[in-house]
Amino acid sequence: MEILETTYEVYSPTSVLALFNNALRLPGTENLIHLRGRYAFGGGKSYTNYFYDTLYSEADSISITVKIPALLRSKIVNNEIYTLKGYIEKILRNSRIDINFVVDGIIAQEEGSFSEDDLKKFELIQKKLELGSKDLDTLIRTKLLNNEIVRVANIYGHNAIVQKDFSEGLDVSQKYFEIVEYTCNITSPTSILTQLSELLNLNYDIIALVRGGGDKQSFEVFNDSTLAEYFISLNSISVTAIGHTVNESLLDKLADRRFHLPHDYGAGLHLIVDKLVQEKSNSRALLIDEVKKDISKQFIEQVKTLDSQLKKKNEEFVEAQKTYKEQVENQTKSFNDQLKIRNEEVEKLKKEITETHEKRVRTLSEQLTKKNEEFQKFQESSTKQLQDLQKNFQEQQKQRLEEMANYKREISILHDKNMQSTVDAQTAKLRANLNNASTEITELRATLAKKKFNIIHFIIAVLLGALLGYFILRLI
Repeated sequence: MEILETTYEVYSPTSVLALFNNALRLPGTENLIHLRGRYAFGGGKSYTNYFYDTLYSEADSISITVKIPALLRSKIVNNEIYTLKGYIEKILRNSRIDINFVVDGIIAQEEGSFSEDDLKKFELIQKKLELGSKDLDTLIRTKLLNNEIVRVANIYGHNAIVQKDFSEGLDVSQKYFEIVEYTCNITSPTSILTQLSELLNLNYDIIALVRGGGDKQSFEVFNDSTLAEYFISLNSISVTAIGHTVNESLLDKLADRRFHLPHDYGAGLHLIVDKLVQEKSNSRALLIDEVKKDISKQFIEQVKTLDSQLKKKNEEFVEAQKTYKEQVENQTKSFNDQLKIRNEEVEKLKKEITETHEKRVRTLSEQLTKKNEEFQKFQESSTKQLQDLQKNFQEQQKQRLEEMANYKREISILHDKNMQSTVDAQTAKLRANLNNASTEITELRATLAKKKFNIIHFIIAVLLGALLGYFILRLI
């Protein structure tokens, strides 16, 4: 049985875009056509003598890029209605096909049919186009990938009952959002402006106007140009879900993301979160598979490397072991030879030392005998000298003792003589003092005899006499 091979025609991205570009061949694009709308200037610079401006539909904000020569542009007045003649130009840009209207002539200029408020609304739309819309998907994905909560402020009417619709649409994704509800008079531009100004500095990621529907007259509040101008100045992502699926208000055109109904708004947020969760799950599974493959590959390579290294180390070990064995044998042999030489040298040295020692012992013995004899002679001489010295010392000691006895005797005699002379001198002195005291006593007695008897003087005299007598007796 033959197997039929299926063949496929392979295209490049460039060829695919070329196919679509060639397929877009319409009668209106092959000939000159007339295009009517409100003309709005773009950038002020020309490229290869052409300016790139914008032509808006009169009834809405749909626009097309206009490529106009510099000469024709000089005749155009900004924000006026023109009918232009030209052709459609298709340009391949990376992965998209851009359509430009190349102006060949100006057919007519009509008087402005728009009020100042309409022109202001168009200017606001043009300003929003220049500023660009903030991407709701990117904001939510970035916050969730950084494990951050998305902060949302929803503005409802005072008596609104659509909060439940929003929650049902958001479903299980509510855990990823911090949703705060605010209420105001949703039919009053002033009330909505006041509420928006209060939220301006609260750093919400998303600010949404949520409404369940209503009559067409109450819907006109969302076309207020003053409210719209403040709405596009918000730093947060602006969202509308005001309950009209047919009509598109000015705020819908200026919002970063428009939803028709509150439920659609909640479901849209849930869809973004769910898509990110699925992508993370898929990428995690792919990452695990890739990691497994990488780890398996690395493990096999490491095992091969380690096996090769082990084999090489075993060979090196065997070689080293062999070398070591040879070195040990050589060293053992060398050591034995050296040990034999050392033993011979030791034996020779021992012999020499023995002979030298015997000679020295003999010499020392002779010297010792001689010294012993000299010592005996010295000892005899010393003994005789010591006996003579002891005899002389005893004689001198005896002589010294006799001299000491004589000295003591003489000193005792001198001491007795000195004591006697001192006693005699003191006795004579005391006797003289006693005589003087006796004389004084006699005189005192004579004086007392003359005067009245004074017992105190008498007692003093008796005491003095007793003291003198005591001293005299001590001296004798």
